Amino acid sequence: MKRRGKGGGSVFYHEGKGKWVAQLTWVDPATGRKVKREKHCATRREAEQALADMVAAQARGLLTDPSRLTVRDFALEYLRRLEKEGLRPNSIRLAQEELAHALPSLKDPKAHDPLGRMRLQEVKPVHVRGVLDRVMEAGYAPRTVGRVLMRLKALFREALRLELVARNPAEAVRVRLPKGEKAARALEPEEVARLLEAAEASRSKDMALLLRLMLETGLRRGEALALQWGDLDLEKGEVRVWRSWTKAGGKGAFSEPKTPTAKRVVPLPRGLLLRLQARREELLERLTLEEVAGLFLVGGDRPVDPDSFNHYLRRLAERAGLGRVRVHDLRHTWATLALSRGIPLEVVSERLGHASPTITLGVYRHLLEEERRGYVLDLEDLLYPATRAKA
Repeated sequence: MKRRGKGGGSVFYHEGKGKWVAQLTWVDPATGRKVKREKHCATRREAEQALADMVAAQARGLLTDPSRLTVRDFALEYLRRLEKEGLRPNSIRLAQEELAHALPSLKDPKAHDPLGRMRLQEVKPVHVRGVLDRVMEAGYAPRTVGRVLMRLKALFREALRLELVARNPAEAVRVRLPKGEKAARALEPEEVARLLEAAEASRSKDMALLLRLMLETGLRRGEALALQWGDLDLEKGEVRVWRSWTKAGGKGAFSEPKTPTAKRVVPLPRGLLLRLQARREELLERLTLEEVAGLFLVGGDRPVDPDSFNHYLRRLAERAGLGRVRVHDLRHTWATLALSRGIPLEVVSERLGHASPTITLGVYRHLLEEERRGYVLDLEDLLYPATRAKA
């Protein structure tokens, strides 16, 4: 056995296992308990390097006391902490649903959950990769798998901040979309026309109007559902977005917008403005101006269930022969069409309510790169326009 000084650990050969062992022992100042860490290596040099790494990590406070805390238990604590920090109910619900793809026991404690039952400190990148592969094999889209990985990264990032783990095992894992796969679908102008035609033929005028509003402004579903007629200034031609209608725990509830910049005033296109004015005039035939102002665009005295619009859009898209169209695709369509027609990135970001143009750029970088290929400066055209014209 080769020993270092006090607190330096030791390196020795284990006859029974035929391995070199790096061993470090210290006293946890928080509990007063003696803690021992061992690592088995093939050679003495590897063991000595492993010991040096452990000593350095322990000195920096990164070598945590082995804990029985499981990934599932920490995930439950993490979700409760998000709720205490005031995260929007819908955001918490989405976080739980996406984490549950990797940790099924979050929804059903008896479910088969290899990762959830592992100790938090035992998880390695290979375990994260394995659970993502199982999610993919279950038939979920690559975009969903990417969201699951994002949640696992955030979960272990919190554990790292709390010094419960020495590294984030999810950071080393990557999920790449297959060639041609897009995170969201942007409808072509002809597809938008077909969808709107199907909406005009539907029985619900208010749902059709809400669909057109989302397509022409890029509002999120919750933002659009929370709108009352009093939020629209039809004289100025703008709408004030200041809250969201979401679903949490099976019930609808109002919440703050997703980001501070999501509280915004959005101008209304002329065609949409005329339709809104006509619809308000219909309501004013039987109600006072004050009564109309308190009504929601869809639902009257109370916003409709968020899922109702999802079902409406699905049926509408099938009727229009468009296949599957998701609610977020409407917002993505507006942003794509706006950028492709030269509306500045900063304006698009502001209308979408993004926290910054950087976020918008990250989502639509591919589109902007395609558009920029057409921006070239030809000196021949600039310096000799007459000659080029004759040619």
